[in-house]
Amino acid sequence: MFSRIITAALFGIDAYRVDVETDVSAKLPSFNVVGLPDNAVRESRERVMSAIKNAGLPFPQGKITLNLAPADIKKEGSAFDLPIALGLLGAIGIIPLQNIEGYYIAGELGLDGSVAPVRGMLPISILAKKEKAAGMIVPMANAREAAIAQGAPVYPVSNLKEAVDFICGNLDIDPFKASVQDVFQAASIYSADFSDVRGQDHVKRALEVAAAGGHNVLMIGPPGSGKTMLARRFPSILPPLSIEESLETTKIHSVAGTLPGETALIATRPFRAPHHTISDAGLIGGGVYPRPGEVSLAHHGVLFLDELPEFKKNVLEVMRQPMEDGHVTIGRAAVTLTFPSQFTLVAAMNPCPCGYFGDPYHECTCTPAQIQNYVGRISGPLLDRIDIHIEVPAVKYHELSGPSSGDHSDKIRERVSRSRRHQSERFRGIEKVFCNAHMGTKLIRTFCQLDEPSEALIRMAITKLGLSARAYDRILKLSRTIADLDDSPEIAPHHVSEAIQYRSLDRKYWRGS
Repeated sequence: MFSRIITAALFGIDAYRVDVETDVSAKLPSFNVVGLPDNAVRESRERVMSAIKNAGLPFPQGKITLNLAPADIKKEGSAFDLPIALGLLGAIGIIPLQNIEGYYIAGELGLDGSVAPVRGMLPISILAKKEKAAGMIVPMANAREAAIAQGAPVYPVSNLKEAVDFICGNLDIDPFKASVQDVFQAASIYSADFSDVRGQDHVKRALEVAAAGGHNVLMIGPPGSGKTMLARRFPSILPPLSIEESLETTKIHSVAGTLPGETALIATRPFRAPHHTISDAGLIGGGVYPRPGEVSLAHHGVLFLDELPEFKKNVLEVMRQPMEDGHVTIGRAAVTLTFPSQFTLVAAMNPCPCGYFGDPYHECTCTPAQIQNYVGRISGPLLDRIDIHIEVPAVKYHELSGPSSGDHSDKIRERVSRSRRHQSERFRGIEKVFCNAHMGTKLIRTFCQLDEPSEALIRMAITKLGLSARAYDRILKLSRTIADLDDSPEIAPHHVSEAIQYRSLDRKYWRGS
């Protein structure tokens, strides 16, 4: 007696087809699972056995051999429970297999026969759509996520008995439907707004420039100056996610198991804020069977690193490649996976170990050497990838107690989106360059040409203010972004003047020279 049930397994952020082949023969009772299963799949034997019996269904007697094909790729997770159970019941004729021919089935079983949600349902649903599947049988909690792909009909079930009755024709289940546009619009609302922040108008402007050009930002200021509050509102001024970007972002969170229970689609820019004790594997991804890390969970969104100098040096250094390439590749003995990681880095730090260097209201107790060592924990190559360094002073009382100032996020977002449209037109046809922050040296020389007054201004800044050599290209890129915000095709001296203000760490007093 033989049966075949179609399911899927995850590879990176995509899914691939897996056939659950079941053979039951009249020999001494045994239950063997082959096809490179991991521990969770091997343990499915006990879950499936109890679930079938507690659902009031007969369990096959004899030698059971279960193969997960293709057999040369490691399988992990609990999504195979439901297809394994249905494969066993199909092999002994309890369910008519012809009724689910071409169906994709996935779900975890409880010992009582209930069907629990699994991670990675969106990639599985996208695969089912691509393969023109006849339908999908999924856990009730995963129904909306599966239906987002707008592919095969989705039939949600709450327990194993429901699945069996549906296949046997004893229970009618209406296909679950979800409108991508409706779900997207309902979810694309930010709870925080830039107008919540009192004062700090120059920092808000710097973050607007960062959002407009895709620039990474480092905020430097004493404790309580509002760095975290500003960072949490930064995603609300980024250009709206497209549906394609939303689906790609949702796939990553679905695979990682971080998709909120009632959320079928991530329609706002992700905001990830890992603690400074995070490991390098937690940041870029890893594990025996690699899963996405924080840099991938921040894809199309914001990665916020608070207390930047407190992160371990090796953790910060492994972030350089994802920041440069927009993806991270994790190699293991058995498999090599690539996860996308196009994010905007927003970092924050105190100006010194005690936090009060330059604060007019508190005395700094740090020596110049301590300040240098503290700032020096951030390597030059990492600073090279951060275009904006902005000082965030303590907020004065009259600003805290007064009315909110500045534009709302939606108004800032309109200006940012308009600037991005200028950049899309400029970089059309240029591979892997979508905004000003991505420009290399050749493109900077092409698109950031200066007139004589602007050139003289940069020359004076480098010589008089002591800006470092690395600041030159950064100032040019920032000037181009500020000009885009002004809808100006040319870079003017006042654009350059503003850009120079955003390079705090390049000045002599920070470098101790």
